[in-house]
Amino acid sequence: MVMASSYGEVYAGWQKNPEGFWMEQAEAIDWFTKPGRAFDGNQGVYGSWYPDGITNTCHNCLDRHVAAGRGEQAALIHDSPITGTKRSITYSELLAEVEAFAGAMADKGIGKGDRVVIYMPMVPEAIVAMLACARLGAIHSVVFGGFAAHELATRIEDSEAKLIVSASCGIEPGRIVAYKPLLDAAIEQSRHKPEATIVLQREQQGCELIEGRDFDYAELLQANAGRKTPCTPVKATDPLYILYTSGTTGQPKGVVRDNGGHMAALYWSMHAIYGVKPGEAFWAASDIGWVVGHSYIVYAPLLHGNTTIVFEGKPVGTPDAGTFWRVISEHKVAVLFTAPTAFRAIRKEDPEGSLVGRYDLSGYRALFLAGERADPDTIHWAEKMLEVPVIDHWWQTETGWTIAGNPMGLGLKPVKYGSPAVAMPGYDVQVLDDAGHEVSAGTLGNIVVKLPLPPGCLPTLWNAEERFRQAYLSEFPGYYKTADAGFVDEDGYLFIMARTDDIINVAGHRLSTGGMEEVVSEHPDVVECAVIGIADPMKGQIPAGFIVINNQHGRSDEEIETEVVKLVREQIGPVAAFKTVMVVKRLPKTRSGKILRATMQKIADGEAWNMPATIDDPGVLDEIHEVLTKRGIARKSD
Repeated sequence: MVMASSYGEVYAGWQKNPEGFWMEQAEAIDWFTKPGRAFDGNQGVYGSWYPDGITNTCHNCLDRHVAAGRGEQAALIHDSPITGTKRSITYSELLAEVEAFAGAMADKGIGKGDRVVIYMPMVPEAIVAMLACARLGAIHSVVFGGFAAHELATRIEDSEAKLIVSASCGIEPGRIVAYKPLLDAAIEQSRHKPEATIVLQREQQGCELIEGRDFDYAELLQANAGRKTPCTPVKATDPLYILYTSGTTGQPKGVVRDNGGHMAALYWSMHAIYGVKPGEAFWAASDIGWVVGHSYIVYAPLLHGNTTIVFEGKPVGTPDAGTFWRVISEHKVAVLFTAPTAFRAIRKEDPEGSLVGRYDLSGYRALFLAGERADPDTIHWAEKMLEVPVIDHWWQTETGWTIAGNPMGLGLKPVKYGSPAVAMPGYDVQVLDDAGHEVSAGTLGNIVVKLPLPPGCLPTLWNAEERFRQAYLSEFPGYYKTADAGFVDEDGYLFIMARTDDIINVAGHRLSTGGMEEVVSEHPDVVECAVIGIADPMKGQIPAGFIVINNQHGRSDEEIETEVVKLVREQIGPVAAFKTVMVVKRLPKTRSGKILRATMQKIADGEAWNMPATIDDPGVLDEIHEVLTKRGIARKSD
């Protein structure tokens, strides 16, 4: 496929002829029935992509590559420093395993449109289960392994899952997490009961199976070895998966992803945005429980014919802060995609980057960061240590792929630190004030995307179309509300400053906590930080900063806190009223690395709060409460 040579040409080409652009991308996908048009504005909530196309995602990820001679290439490399095991699986081997497992699921009554919940750790069998669902036209819903029973129950209930695929346990540094008791409790709590479960017995810790309901994964796979299970043709608009995000109401939001548009967008992104060629190793250091895992551990690399790395470990502690460099070196990774928090953890443990030099990174070309704001200080550190481009990009669970980025495959644009760069084809990104009027360059406002959203983005929420409209489309008619705040500069570069609920009002001034965090992170001893707004009787809100400092600064916490306050006052001004900074050991985060600022704010303001389902370590919130209490900010807990 011939592609224009620069970002400017490609984006202008999309603007001039959006349907023509996306019909061209559809040529990269195998279709049982080719779509006659790219878009139908009369279908779905805001229209639908490739409405008359018939295809299958598993066929495009596996069968076509084997048929084209890529069968002996590694499709998936599982690297688990947690268990000390590694396994490489070719495209042919992965296809055979997926066909066998799809056959086993079909025998359990799973077919087109049925929902299957996958509750597993980072093991190859989890990817096999996802692809087997896609093969049958079933809709998978992956729930992060180890999620609390109540949260799992709400997802089983909302999706009305017919089958659950799970494992006996997950393994974290220094501990084993038994999944089966959580699974059993979730099924008991759920008003909807699945007909069966399939459980992968891990050698680190097995579990008891309930006769008649639970089945052994390995036994089913062995019994179906060599079985040929054909791909079920599905409409491009049929759901591929449901991915639940935590809703503000406490009720999970089931983001739906379709088949056709999803494939076209992800395939294009691999070469245009990430700049990789088929056959190269691509590593998204995330988890399949998150959207990054769906898009860039499983679907995009396999659609594109790459080798994907499935990593069961952590950036530090498995065994040290050099584990990322080992994986890149051993598996000849061309591009790594991870969250900035991973690099902050590495930097905290190895601030001088002494472990980088132990590994051959000569084939490594770029680092992509997403999932949260990438502060300039972290980017500078990574650039210095790795000597490759470090590329921030911005997208959401809802979009499934990049809204704004710096596309390596189309020629990198100049970097502006603190910006994920420019809008990708398919996205008409605008900044509006609260009344819905477009604001001038450099003015902080609500970031929105003009409808229709491009292929690959959510067409709706699962069984909640009205909730979809209310959450994303109603506030700014004709636009998708990202719920992020920021601005676009005079060169068209986007700056994401905060979630809209992270804009604080200090004595009538609208200020971005993200802008303050950017300044705080410039302090040489600050490894990680979070700024929240806390209630103040005089000013309405005032900012409070939490900082994690590196292990080798050799000075008192009070000195560093004073210097950070001075830095913010110098760079943002007295208007910020930034006077409160607290050194903490660690920040509370979700398992995907996002800092739980809203929960911290509720603790500081003495409001009722619930333990977030996605929290990585609940004990951190107790530490935050203790620090706030010592400073006289938070009420003591009952």
